[in-house]
Amino acid sequence: MDLLTGFTTILVVIACGSGLAHVGILDQRSQRTLGEIAFFVASPALMVVTISGMHLEGAARNLIASATSLAVCFATYAAIARLRWRRRVGEVLIGSLSASYVNAGNLGIAIAAYVVGDITVVVPTLLVQMLLVQPLALVALDHVDGRGRGGAHLARRLVTNPLTLAALLGLILAITGWRLPTLVDEPLQLLAGAAIPLMLLSYGAALRLSPLPGRAGRNREVTTIAVLKLAVMPVVAWLVATALGIEGAVLLGVVLTAALPTAQNIFLHATRYRVGEDVARESILVTTLLSLPVALLVAVLLA
Repeated sequence: MDLLTGFTTILVVIACGSGLAHVGILDQRSQRTLGEIAFFVASPALMVVTISGMHLEGAARNLIASATSLAVCFATYAAIARLRWRRRVGEVLIGSLSASYVNAGNLGIAIAAYVVGDITVVVPTLLVQMLLVQPLALVALDHVDGRGRGGAHLARRLVTNPLTLAALLGLILAITGWRLPTLVDEPLQLLAGAAIPLMLLSYGAALRLSPLPGRAGRNREVTTIAVLKLAVMPVVAWLVATALGIEGAVLLGVVLTAALPTAQNIFLHATRYRVGEDVARESILVTTLLSLPVALLVAVLLA
């Protein structure tokens, strides 16, 4: 019953977002605004509150399973795209990110909260993606694009991403055991409570406003990404997690996180560097549409 309640809660709020978009209350601009409020304000607050309360010792095995599943799918797509399809390096990077970089910061937090009952299960994946994968990928894209190289660009990426900064602050608090003053903690708690509703409303509106996939002639790439993202990645996560002795709600959280759709910020990177835009856009839409049935199947099998 808890599982059904969790998914029903998520689907109802997503449906509200889609309904608001359908009747014209939310358009693409306002949908983007909801997402930006969640990204720049509410989600960082949620990250600080969540990560600062983590028990880091118990997160190590989760991190290994999450990082391994991400690496396997990233490397598999990169090998296929580069060696078989002879794609350019920039296209390979965007496609590999689409096949492995999960929407942990938006949909993942909501699913963890309402299905697993513990937001911390998604935090190791967030840390790996925000503190390692994304900065390195952007430096590589900068290198390919000729926009800049070296440590300065990596540092700039880190200090201008609010989720990264929030994750670092939460990690420092978790390691040291420090607690924020009440005057700071109370507003953060209030803002953190807005994160999940904003994410789901924006997500539902985006589903309604997105164009249908299959029109860009990238079906081969998108299909490969969808299989890696929604089938291979959760299976690898489950195999590694069970081998490490993870079980119960944490195992469910690890596999559910791996089964999440491609993160929307991959499309932002693709548009910024003008490479792999069609693949990123359609991969996000296809994996997003298919991810909830996959997540429900995973939850039924592991709950």
